Parts: sequence; structure tokens; C-alpha cells
Amino acid sequence: MAEASISVGQDQFVCPVCLDLLKDPVTIPCGHSYCMGCIKGYWDQDDQKGVYSCPQCRQTFSPRPPLGKNAILAEMMEKLKKTRLQDAPPVLCDAEPGDVECDFCIEKKEKAVKSCLTCLVSYCQTHLQPHYEVTALQKHTLVKASTRLQDKICPRHNKLIELWCQIDEELVCYLCMVDEHTGHKIVTVAEERTEREKQLEEIQRKTQQRIQEREKEVQELRQAMESIRRSAQAAVEDSERIFTELIRSIERRRREVTELIRDQEKSELSQAEGVLEQLEQEISDLRRRDTELEQLSHTEDHIHFLQSFSSLCSPPGSEVSPSITVSSHLSFEDVGKSVSQLKERLEHFCKEDFGRLSTTNLMVIPPPEPQTREEFLQYSCDLTLDPNTANKHLCLSEGNRVVTWSNTVQSYPDHPERFDMWRQVLCRESVSGRCYWETEWSGDKGVSISVSYKDIRRKGRGRECGLGRSDQSWSLICFSSDYSFWHNNKETKLPIVPSSSRIGVYVDHRAGTLSFYSISDTMTLLHRVQTTFTQPLYPGSWVGLQSTVRLSCFRK
Repeated sequence: MAEASISVGQDQFVCPVCLDLLKDPVTIPCGHSYCMGCIKGYWDQDDQKGVYSCPQCRQTFSPRPPLGKNAILAEMMEKLKKTRLQDAPPVLCDAEPGDVECDFCIEKKEKAVKSCLTCLVSYCQTHLQPHYEVTALQKHTLVKASTRLQDKICPRHNKLIELWCQIDEELVCYLCMVDEHTGHKIVTVAEERTEREKQLEEIQRKTQQRIQEREKEVQELRQAMESIRRSAQAAVEDSERIFTELIRSIERRRREVTELIRDQEKSELSQAEGVLEQLEQEISDLRRRDTELEQLSHTEDHIHFLQSFSSLCSPPGSEVSPSITVSSHLSFEDVGKSVSQLKERLEHFCKEDFGRLSTTNLMVIPPPEPQTREEFLQYSCDLTLDPNTANKHLCLSEGNRVVTWSNTVQSYPDHPERFDMWRQVLCRESVSGRCYWETEWSGDKGVSISVSYKDIRRKGRGRECGLGRSDQSWSLICFSSDYSFWHNNKETKLPIVPSSSRIGVYVDHRAGTLSFYSISDTMTLLHRVQTTFTQPLYPGSWVGLQSTVRLSCFRK
């Protein structure tokens, strides 16, 4: 009857976190129960805050309550598990190609649902039941059905591989540890996996960061390609317009030269035609006189001859002939030479000057620099603070987007990238190309809004470790009554003390531009740097006593 009553109310034994039956049940001070692994994992996320809460009622606890197994619940769960196994008929499924087959099925192979690492056998639902019912078999380790069970057996000793040698970096069994790895540092495979998972997370983080960087480079490259297309189209349109105007100008000059030649031709011909008419008239008069002289010479009348002789025989040279000024050698060679010289100059320009218009000299016009906040937000990037760089007096919260000075030393592990003396932290993500982000700060002791190369020194009190104190970093130092800019340990006092505590930062890595803005209803430029960046930049902050810096989130 007790088991029946448990079966009726089994929903109340479901863990609110994993939504499965309680495993190693624990009850926290507010009275709610959870799997021990589930509540430990949930509270591990709140270790930095130091305040822990119940996932159901949200009641908070500080310090972290100790967790002890609820023996009564554990016993009830064990009975409930047996009841469910007895009541529920096994679900059998024929094995298909690619499925793991049950090693105990003889005639018709069913699909295996679990593999036992102790037995090194795979079981279907029916043949798996003894592992739930027999006390000795309940201690065996069951995993998802796998065909690679033999890989888990040591080929030398035919024993289960459960250990990892950190010296030789190989999987070993207990006999291997005794025979061949004496004195070596040996850990369980679970411990080694935990350590490797940390490395995997770091590799995955760097890979994702690399993906983001490459995606940003792709976006910038696409923008550059679009800029090249726009520039090329503008150049084509300008050259078409200029060449059209040049062709029209040459055509106009051609018509003017032709008209000049025709006008000169007409003038010279008109003058020559007047002279020709005079000459033809003189020839006609002379021919008529020659005829009269010929007739006079044949007359027999002496009186007539003598009377006509005086009028007809006056010397021809006594008559004045018209002056002829038309040159028979008139030509237009000079005009032809001038046009030929113009042609040669144009050809020389085409050969020499056009050769300079190579692609290496073409300047790609970048997109215009943003002017309004909406335009800046097109280049917005979401940043998170890197816990591995945070000084131990800095507390990170809200998904590593907020950093606050803390009088309590944080329990961060030692790390080569951690600032051990300066109260500083850098972001996980680097920025390149065009990037924009915003931060809000508070506190009387000031903060810095900075960017830095990754090579900045992290250990010690030297100024080379401080943001803005070396040539590796640039910092806007913000106090309630004073703003200044630092780079390479040189200070630039800013005349503007903004009323808003929100600061916008804009980086154009390729152009070498770093700009800081005060953000309110409008954007006010506080300071701009023009330089040459040689490495990716990592945003970061120095945090004064009792001060806070918050990274804005633009993710939709």
C-alpha cells in the first residue's frame, strides 16, 4: 500500500531543475527539494555574488547553505523507482542497421538501450531489468548504448580503463598504473575530462571569438567591395562625362578650323576672280586691237593708213596694267601642321598620362564616418569582461557585463593574464575594423574607459601595467568633476565635463581613429585620437574605490 501511495503522488518527487525524478535528493532551508547535482550546479553560478536563492520561491541565503542527503526522500525514491520498473512493461524495438544490438537476445536482436561498463555488454530493455533489480548489479555503471565498449578495455591486461596518466598522457587501467606508471601522476578519467573540458571551453571561446572577428572582417570586406563598386561607378560616370565633353570640344574645334579654312578660301578666291576678270577683259581688248592692226597693214589707201596709224600704233606699254597680288603658292599647310601637332599631343597624353591611372593608384572611398547615434549603432558590438584578467578586488556580475570595486578579495584562481596589482579588467572580445560600444559608470573615485593591446603587462605595480600609462593602451579617465585622456603616461586635460555618465567609444581600426563621446539626448565629442593601430584592441577599465562600470548590451 505504501508503494501504491508513492506511485500516486510521484509528481511531487520531480526535481524542478531537471524535471526528472530526484537523484540524491537534498532539502534546502526553505523546504524545497532538489537533486544534489542540480542545486549544486545552480548555486555554483552565484558564487561570485555570494548570495544564493531557491529556484522555486526565490528565498535567498547567505552564506551558502551546506547540502546533506535527505535519507527519507532517498528511500522513497528507491521504492518509487522499483515500482515504476515493475509496473511499466518494457518497450522493445527491433534493431535496425546502425543501431547497437542487445548482446543477450538470441533469435531476434532487439535494440540496446544501455551498455554496462562493468559487464562490457549492451542490453535491450528486457535484459536490462536485472541491473535495476539485483543489488549486486545496481552498482554497475550504465551508459548510453555504445558499440565501442572494447575501446574501454586495456589491451594489455584486459581490464577496464578508468585512469589517465598525466606524465605519459595515455589511458591506463589499474594494473598499468602498478606495472608501468609507478610514481606517475595518475587521475581518474572523469577528473582528466573535467580539466580537459576547461581547456575545451577556452579553445571554444577563442574559436568563437575568431569566428566573430572573421565575420566582422567579412562584413568590412563586403562594405569595402560595395565602396569599390560605388567608386568605380562614379569614376566611370565622371570619365564618360569628361570624355563626352572632350569629344564635343574637339568636334567644335574641328568645325571652327573647317570654317576658318573655308572663309580664307572664299576670300582668296574672290580676290583672284576679280583679277581674272580684269585680265580676260585686257586680253579681249588686245585681240581686237591686233585685228585692227592686221587690217591696217593690208590697206592700199595711203591716206587711210596714215590717218589710222597714230591711234592704232601707240606703244602698248603706255597703258597701265592692273596690279596682280594673288600668290600662286598660297596653301594651308600651317593649319594642317597645327592640327597634326594637336593630334600628337593627344596621343602622347593617352599613352603617358593614361598609364598612370593604374589600379594601384585608385583610391577606394570608405563609407562616410557616422554622425548620429543611430549611425554609430550600426557598428555596435556586444562585449563581456574576461574573468581571467580581473584584479581580485573587482567583482564581475550580470553575465560579466558589470564590474564593481570590492573590499573583499575575490576567489579568482591565479592566471597569467590577471592584473595582480592594478584594479583593472579587459574584455574577452577584441575590436578591429569599425566598432562602437557604450559604458555607464558611477562612483566618486573615478574609472577609466580604455582600449589596450593584449601585450600589456599584467604583473606588478609598474606604470607599464596601467591602462593609458604606456604606448600599449589609451584611456579616458572619468571623475565627477574632471575628465582627462592618457596615453604613454601623458595626460591631456579635457575642457568638457559632461553631465551624463554614459560614454560612447568608436574605433576605426584601419583609419587609426579612437573617439570618446558623451551620450545624452545628443552625442558630444569628448576627445579623438588619430594614430596607427598595429594590433587588435581590447576594451577594458580601471575601477576606483566604490566605483562601477557597466557595459551596455545592444543584442536584440
